[in-house]
Amino acid sequence: MTAMYKRILLKLSGEALMGEDSYGINPGVLEFVAGEVKAVVEKGIEIGIVIGAGNIFRGVAGASKGMDRTTADSMGMLATVMNSLALQDALERNGIITRVMSAIPMQSVSEPYIRRRATRHLEKGRVVIFAAGTGNPYFTTDSAAVLRALEIDAEVVIKATKVDGVYDKDPVVYEDAKKYDSLSYDEVLQKGLKIMDAAGIALAREDGLPIMVLNMAKSGNIRQAASGKAVGTLITE
Repeated sequence: MTAMYKRILLKLSGEALMGEDSYGINPGVLEFVAGEVKAVVEKGIEIGIVIGAGNIFRGVAGASKGMDRTTADSMGMLATVMNSLALQDALERNGIITRVMSAIPMQSVSEPYIRRRATRHLEKGRVVIFAAGTGNPYFTTDSAAVLRALEIDAEVVIKATKVDGVYDKDPVVYEDAKKYDSLSYDEVLQKGLKIMDAAGIALAREDGLPIMVLNMAKSGNIRQAASGKAVGTLITE
């Protein structure tokens, strides 16, 4: 299978790293994800990654319990750095050279995010993990993923989740949930589908950046999507 995309941005949810656990990072899931990313890299596809932090701390949840939103979001961004370092370790144990670049400077554990340096890492075949979201409160890691994808000229955002695409309602709760094979940006916004926040969808729409939503747990899905095969749900114009 010939690779369709030269450069992709993979968005992983923090919750996906928990596996069947109720909190934290499951080592087995981490190893699985590293293997899936390695399969993409071995096809010569350049890959950037953004990880959420829902397995450790979610800013919105903290704010809903009375915490200052800016403080809560800052804590959430720091939690993404922990996830990023864990994934970097798993990737490098699998022989994949990886760099973590943080939007919040913390030089002792990561590089500061500099767009040109990130692009250079990608050109050299290194996986780049973009940590700490955008570095600003009130922006989710979904928005950060789209922003970074645009900055590094990625050709697609692959959002890896716990379900195999976008449904009209929660398929875990409703047996009659209908799966969409494709959607437009406007349909996602008009239907209020919660697969990605509205700011991220609007930003992708502005530049015509495709978003593919798929099940991370199925082996080969990420590689097939990066190779241009229709997997899950594709969101485009």
